[in-house]
Amino acid sequence: ANKRCRFEIAKGAITALGLYALLYKFSDRGNVVIMDDLDVWSDELCINILKGALDSGKHRKICWNADSNLLAKEGIPNSFEFHGSVVFITNVSFSNIRSKKMQEHLEALQSRCHFIDLKIESERDKLLRVHQVHRDTTDTGGLFAQYDFENNEDQHIFDYMKARASSLREVSMRSALKIADLVKIRPNNWKELADETCCRS
Repeated sequence: ANKRCRFEIAKGAITALGLYALLYKFSDRGNVVIMDDLDVWSDELCINILKGALDSGKHRKICWNADSNLLAKEGIPNSFEFHGSVVFITNVSFSNIRSKKMQEHLEALQSRCHFIDLKIESERDKLLRVHQVHRDTTDTGGLFAQYDFENNEDQHIFDYMKARASSLREVSMRSALKIADLVKIRPNNWKELADETCCRS
């Protein structure tokens, strides 16, 4: 409807300048920036920009006090007020960050946010989560909708993952889908292939 998108899902790597530009683009009230495992947690400048964007004060002003051809080219000012929202999704455990200085920055950031720790750490918890996602999406075919399974293959995959939980390289939805690929390719000996490619030796 000729309206600008009001949200952005950002993944992968980003520089502090790139983060500043991203937040400016979605700085209007009602806009949301979703940072899905965006690599910002070890960059002090990125954390400081986020602290400015998420300040608890009435005016959340962010500044870039350095010359930048990129900002000039894109017409981005050296300071602006951020009225949007930010959602972080990360597998990084903040308690494992060793730098005391970064810990202090992250604690300051957490104090500005609502923080939910899903605590999915054990193999059992991860298996339950994968199974839950499959169960809760059965109306659209579940986790394996694209595979057109007909002979209870989904349960066989979950049984296999449960039996091999301690040796799987990763207990996750990605692992379940990789195993489903093998079931589709080699229905008669997929377990042997999964042992070779999805498990630690």
